[in-house]
Amino acid sequence: MIDVTRASLIAAARTAFARDGYAATSMDALTAAAGLTRGALYHHFGGKEGLLRAVVSGIDGEIDAELLAISDAEPRAGDALRKRSRAYITRTSAPEVQQILFHDAPAVLREGGDVASRSCVDSIAKIIESGQATGEISAGASPRSLAIALHGALSDLSRWSSEGDTAHGEGRLEEALAASDVLVVALSPRS
Repeated sequence: MIDVTRASLIAAARTAFARDGYAATSMDALTAAAGLTRGALYHHFGGKEGLLRAVVSGIDGEIDAELLAISDAEPRAGDALRKRSRAYITRTSAPEVQQILFHDAPAVLREGGDVASRSCVDSIAKIIESGQATGEISAGASPRSLAIALHGALSDLSRWSSEGDTAHGEGRLEEALAASDVLVVALSPRS
């Protein structure tokens, strides 16, 4: 029953936060949508902020699982990073993800956006470390620092691509995907 209650609250919060944003979401409306009481919310999450943390963790886990499946299917680190980077931008440019991970989490949670990026940076660092070991990726910087830089760039490209079309009428998503390809190629060692 506890798992069902938690899952109901998380599902209702995810819908409400995506639609209305964290600040505009009423705890009474949220718990009513879940068919539960405010007491259940406080018992399981300590409050609205704890519930947001759980929603962020769930979305981050879903995205990370999708990205790990992509990178696990690619034997070459460069190919894994390229496909994974493209998938990250595409997945995170969705309005729900933009609202919850890129707007609400950094504004509300003390740890900011770190809660939503930690596992992603860790898995990128592992791919880079593997690529550095085979010589496919430049060893000019640590895997962790390169992973942080790449993740930051991909997050910014995702935010930018979700803002709409360019002045020339072309979709920003395609431009963001092309830019991510250039970034991944830049990690290759120079001949």
